[in-house]
Amino acid sequence: MVRVLWAVFPAVVLFFHGTGFALEESALARKPRHGGVYVVAHRGVHDGIPENTLAAYRRAIELGADFVEVDLRETKDGHIVSIHNSTVDAYTKDHQGPVKGFTLAELRAMDIGSRVGPEWADERIPTFEEILDLCRGRIGIYLDLKSAPVSKLLDMVCARGMEKEVLWYAGPAQLREVAEKCPECVIMPDPGPEGLLPRVLEMFRPRVVASTWKHFSESFAKTCHEAGAMVIVDDGGPETWADMLAWGVDGIQTDHVAGLITLLQQRAEEMPACDTEAASLTP
Repeated sequence: MVRVLWAVFPAVVLFFHGTGFALEESALARKPRHGGVYVVAHRGVHDGIPENTLAAYRRAIELGADFVEVDLRETKDGHIVSIHNSTVDAYTKDHQGPVKGFTLAELRAMDIGSRVGPEWADERIPTFEEILDLCRGRIGIYLDLKSAPVSKLLDMVCARGMEKEVLWYAGPAQLREVAEKCPECVIMPDPGPEGLLPRVLEMFRPRVVASTWKHFSESFAKTCHEAGAMVIVDDGGPETWADMLAWGVDGIQTDHVAGLITLLQQRAEEMPACDTEAASLTP
């Protein structure tokens, strides 16, 4: 996730009016599948599968996750690909250097799967267009904007009618551009420390707020819900789930997708029917 310095973002943005204002049933394309809490597969399901690959995203779909987290960067020749790090050094033994220094063809020629297992030798860095086509109508996208032009991404999302299937996680200026150019798109600011949360809620009036286990609390969730926003949190491992659920989290981003889904299903089975229905409408 990107750490955003909201405290130093120009105060002039405070006049900006976002388009969310309050969570409506139509704010997202889908309701959570498991016990009223969204499951976000961090970099796809990459337990034994190369992260940020179509294989990892397919596995998330198979398991029944609600969203896949996708890290996006631009190539030398202007294509958008999914890769977390700014360089390829950690993904292949054959090349080193920044993602921006390679063309799409050069990146596609790299073996990024063998580091995980020989069966993944043919797995390649996917383009954003491939990811959109794979996920459309099957699973939502948690878009983590690392380094790519907003306008290009919007063109791809809107051309497929996926405005409500994509959550936008980015810096203040980028989120502002998204909201101005695509009123139906769902921006998701991350204030960092809870003390900055009121400022972020005032700046963007978002439908969804992002956070991490480090900054999340019961009061954080309450403040978001009172403002009409859901909160999706990057967990600190399975040991943090019980507290997050007790505090009213609306979605959890995790590396442990299967385990979280199992827990949520068990929780739903133990919950009275009326409470289950209420949970699906959170907040």
